[in-house]
Amino acid sequence: MVRCLFRPISRVVRFRGYSLHPMSDRPHQKLRTLPANVALDGVYAIVNPQVGSTRQGKSYLKGLLKDASGEVPIRQWSFDESRIGQVAATGFVWVTGRTEDYNGSIQILVDTIQSVEVEASDLQHLLPVTSRDIDGMFNRVKSILGTLEHPGMRALADAYLGDAPLMDEFRTAPAAMNVHHAFIGGLLEHTLNLLEGAERLLPLYPQVNRDLVLMGLFLHDMGKTQELTWARGFDYTEDGNLIGHIVRGAINLQVKAAVAAKAGPRLSPSAVRCLQHIILSHHERLEFGAAKQPATPEAMFVALLDNLDAKMGIVLAAVERDRMGPGAPAFTEKVWALGTKLYRPDPLQSEP
Repeated sequence: MVRCLFRPISRVVRFRGYSLHPMSDRPHQKLRTLPANVALDGVYAIVNPQVGSTRQGKSYLKGLLKDASGEVPIRQWSFDESRIGQVAATGFVWVTGRTEDYNGSIQILVDTIQSVEVEASDLQHLLPVTSRDIDGMFNRVKSILGTLEHPGMRALADAYLGDAPLMDEFRTAPAAMNVHHAFIGGLLEHTLNLLEGAERLLPLYPQVNRDLVLMGLFLHDMGKTQELTWARGFDYTEDGNLIGHIVRGAINLQVKAAVAAKAGPRLSPSAVRCLQHIILSHHERLEFGAAKQPATPEAMFVALLDNLDAKMGIVLAAVERDRMGPGAPAFTEKVWALGTKLYRPDPLQSEP
């Protein structure tokens, strides 16, 4: 049973029904499959709602609607900017409006929009989710970590893998709010991509310590399980706003290393410190949020590989080659995280 709580200005009304549609029993309309010129009426996650200004100086609402199938930009051309806090209050909204074709892509023109509260069971329908099997990915992560050679490093891996609540969050957390791998299971998918990539690249650099790299990749974003929340849409926690995943990950490593030392072979303080350095430096540059710049071969390897997978996640999500139809624009809008527009067609697939 799915329940949404629609909040009018003065009271809370309960609505029940699997449809995720607070006023009818119609099936949920999946954003990814919406054609142009159809009515929209349902509940969705809302991302980054903002107030814009038209050339005439009138306020309008812009943002993204998301569900498990994908995301679509929205516009409401007549909008009272004092309502922006209410619209963004819960991370989910009930929207009525109509789809339109805009430069070859779908956008939604909003008639009405109102924040709603949803239950945890609704999130699988309302938030983007990995297309890959979570159990399969997690088992592969454990398999790769099982090849660690140093007994102290294996004991440290076991200390993390044996923390059931932490691993539950690791399996379901997004890797980011809205930049790369921003979906349920995104942190796990991103981490596995990096571990698989390292397995292929490390033989080219035999002087780089494999155990340090693999454990560093496993732990580099583990702090995001505390930095982010996905129970009410994607948002930052108090810990995320005040500490952040980089520093939190380094702090937690100190604790886990002490736990692992009591249960099995001990890692040297130098090895723990080098793992902490990988976590603190994996954003590579201070202006990108790194607490330190990479200063070991292993830290540089992790930072560069992390940057590759993050940027490719952004690129592939933006070009959406699988969704290009006739008349679709050849270039994306400017992708601010990359500082450029992206060319969408695969030239070999589009040959006559």
